[in-house]
Amino acid sequence: MSSERHAPLLIVEDDLALQKQLKWSLDRFESVTADDVSSAVLQFRRHQPAVVTMDLGLPPDRDSVSEGFKCLERLLEIDPAVKVIVLTGQNDQSNALRAVRMGAYDFLAKPVDPDVLSFTVERAYRLYELQQENRRLQMQQSSDVLGGLITRDPGMQKLCRMIEKVAPSDATVLLLGESGTGKEVLAQGLHDASKRKGRFVAINCAAIPENLLESELFGYEKGAFTGAAKTTIGKIETANGGTLMLDEIGDLPMPLQAKLLRFLQERVVERVGGRQEIPVDVRVVGATHQDLRQRISDGLFREDLYYRLAEVVIDIPPLRDRVGDAVLLCHSFAHKFAADMRQKAPTLTDEAVSAIEAHRWPGNVRELQNVMKRAVIMCEEARITAADLGLRVPAETVSATDLDLRVAREDAERQTVLKALARADGNIVRSAELLGVSRPTLYDLMNRLQIK
Repeated sequence: MSSERHAPLLIVEDDLALQKQLKWSLDRFESVTADDVSSAVLQFRRHQPAVVTMDLGLPPDRDSVSEGFKCLERLLEIDPAVKVIVLTGQNDQSNALRAVRMGAYDFLAKPVDPDVLSFTVERAYRLYELQQENRRLQMQQSSDVLGGLITRDPGMQKLCRMIEKVAPSDATVLLLGESGTGKEVLAQGLHDASKRKGRFVAINCAAIPENLLESELFGYEKGAFTGAAKTTIGKIETANGGTLMLDEIGDLPMPLQAKLLRFLQERVVERVGGRQEIPVDVRVVGATHQDLRQRISDGLFREDLYYRLAEVVIDIPPLRDRVGDAVLLCHSFAHKFAADMRQKAPTLTDEAVSAIEAHRWPGNVRELQNVMKRAVIMCEEARITAADLGLRVPAETVSATDLDLRVAREDAERQTVLKALARADGNIVRSAELLGVSRPTLYDLMNRLQIK
């Protein structure tokens, strides 16, 4: 195995003689060394190693493992994928197991057999490479028609499947949702899944002055108005054979609503100042954050146009209602913006994660994207804190134990047993019947859950 294929190996060892010996025994790998926590972190950031060997007894307190665990924690915070091999004393198995629980890859007892160490390092490199390759393949697989949408929320995933089903048809789709929820990403995904040969064209109906919007949509003939020096096709014709997204269609002026309705019915356009009807084959996707039914009631939107647009209606939930998506998106944006700046992706501290989960995100994904871009620029030591995000840390944060399935299961069992005992007024036989278990099983449960 040639060392050129790999990121360098980092050897963290304060005993310079042993450090030299380790470097010599691992000479088939390119390596860098460090002898304390600060130098280890510095070398780690500089060289971005895939594998680290480290002693737990580091200065200034060589007789304790506190510095070693601090170093391990810092390295894993910078890059959770790194493979750390901990070197421990013969009778130090408890600390070795603790290191593995924290995220270390493996441990070896001193004195270390050079062949065993070399084999363990090589195996760590291979695992690291496999995981990196797996990540790369996952990224490729996720670059499907809805690859631009990052979500694990069941509701959003169901919505994606719905879009994939609708895409092959020519049905007009109406996307409803708050600003910043990803309507254009979904519209682009719909176009990509449709396999239409033409372009995806988007126009924001609220961003263009009313007196210019008609010529933007339908185009104009030469001489149609002052400044019309040449014939220009509109966005609808530009999207011929493809998909036209009319964003913020709820803001479309009433006169243009009538002209758009005619186009949807006849599938022909007339340019401003023209008399010729031009047939256009285009898939129309409308999008708005407004309540169109309310605007119909207020006389601001045509009901017949609504029904033409709403052949398929897709309601996009706000980010605050998508379980786990805010943190997932933050991790994704951290990697994206760090890559844009050609630096290592920062990690999120526990406080930052708690702040992200607690924030309501009124601006949805757009707000989150802006917050993360600023945080990646402003953060220090490749760690994003709640202060970097500009978010308040909630008074009650979710601890690691709150996410432990065993703890959650025990809590649920305890609550259920207590409810049964309360309902049966403490009668064990009746409680066991309510729970659907035998009396000995209930006694065992009460004993395990420490219910008196």
